[in-house]
Amino acid sequence: MEFVPLTSDDHKLIDVAQEVLRKNYVPGRHTSAAAVLCSSGRTYTGVSIQTCGYGTCAEPVALGAAFTAGERSVVTLVVVACRLNNYPIVPPCGNCRQLLLDYVPDAFVIMDENGTLKKTAARHLLPGLRIVDDLY
Repeated sequence: MEFVPLTSDDHKLIDVAQEVLRKNYVPGRHTSAAAVLCSSGRTYTGVSIQTCGYGTCAEPVALGAAFTAGERSVVTLVVVACRLNNYPIVPPCGNCRQLLLDYVPDAFVIMDENGTLKKTAARHLLPGLRIVDDLY
């Protein structure tokens, strides 16, 4: 997997995601938050939504907010979770990796690799899978 170093914009995006989760954390309801930076320079956020029969991760909520606002070019995405009043970066789950591959394969995803923050293109998170062409 190819990694690139983080920029100051990436650190700001992490701060945005962490602040959204701080403000909206509800145990068993909203336990993760995502922030996406679009090529327009605008940032969109989302929190996970848990219910008894299903749940929606924070990534599709944040991407949905961006797409609803007319954005089509996502530059970077980050996901954080609440762990003992701390807000570490967590990797996207398998379903979200597929979502990213289908909709924003060239967007960077910020990851924590053994305590070091790095980012890689979403297309690298599910190696060997074909990208669906022309969804947008």
